[in-house]
Amino acid sequence: MNDKNVEQRVLDGKAWADFCDALKEAGQLVDSPKAPQDAFNRAEGYRYLTRMLRAGLESFLESDGPDFPVLRCPVHETIKMGADNPDNFYQSAAINPKYDYRISGTRGTVDYLGFGTVINRYSTGGGMKTDGFLDSRDMEIAEDGSLEIIVSQREHPGNWLRMGPETNAINVRQTFQDRRGEIRAEISIERIGAEQERPAPLSAAQLDKALQGVTQFVRNTTGLFEGWAEGFLPTTNEVAPADQAFCQAIGGDPNIYYFHSAWALAEDEALVIEAADIPDCQTWNFVLQNWWMESLDYRYHNVHYNKHTARYEPDGSVRIVVAHQRPPQANWVETAGHRNGTLCWRWIGADRHPPVSARVVKFADL
Repeated sequence: MNDKNVEQRVLDGKAWADFCDALKEAGQLVDSPKAPQDAFNRAEGYRYLTRMLRAGLESFLESDGPDFPVLRCPVHETIKMGADNPDNFYQSAAINPKYDYRISGTRGTVDYLGFGTVINRYSTGGGMKTDGFLDSRDMEIAEDGSLEIIVSQREHPGNWLRMGPETNAINVRQTFQDRRGEIRAEISIERIGAEQERPAPLSAAQLDKALQGVTQFVRNTTGLFEGWAEGFLPTTNEVAPADQAFCQAIGGDPNIYYFHSAWALAEDEALVIEAADIPDCQTWNFVLQNWWMESLDYRYHNVHYNKHTARYEPDGSVRIVVAHQRPPQANWVETAGHRNGTLCWRWIGADRHPPVSARVVKFADL
């Protein structure tokens, strides 16, 4: 499509009308046959679509792309997707493998800091593939906590994060064990050689392309994770090992072994989850989620535990109780008004990956 045709699409409102029509079509994903059909879950589904819309707009319309990347936080308290981890501070930026980039800043004291270059195809329904990975534990960090990483296809001395010929994004995960006591890494990214350049003003072509990218992202990302949630139904109320290759194909951290399942509890029931064998690991994490694979509202409810926050049994094992009301045991995970959804257990940096058991009991029998 030539520039004049694109300008006409913007001038006559066709670009906006197509955007609105595509969003309406994406809303049909909330009606997926296996998704819960009650008003509560339907409301969360539509809110989820608005969150995906906000994430898409920030990524495709407000970002200046790989020429002037910014490490922004795409997933947080009110934008959640794909079994987000409340212990994480997520950052991402668009990059282009024909350029070299520099990441610099301070390490902080956050327990885990990992950098990954990826081929991100969420907007086209293709998931995400990791090209290069760098763990802060393997990096050179100055005594004052400062760090610098070169991101490029060509190997560099020092801290080097590899890009492949199709790399289009960088992801950063900061994982806390204690958010109150740990300090987040403060980092930024810049394209090497662009110090005196400035982004061009928005054009009609950029707007039209961005709006189309947003609706593709909303439709394909929502469909990807809704379909994944449906796949958990056969293991409802279990803590089942996930397909690790698939987890990596959609952007999972190479240091993590994932368990994913669905859960469903009547008002008088509870789910008792037990990890009898805790491996030597950097940390572990359990999160309760809704049907749309969003962590429940951890701002106001206890919906997750990790190696630091959980209370242990005398034999070193861990028992977590998912229930609608407070049980007599420790490690209560609140359902926050939900009666079903999805769940995730992670072994992070573990030397092995023992099973985790789960059983449904009557709350009165706890």
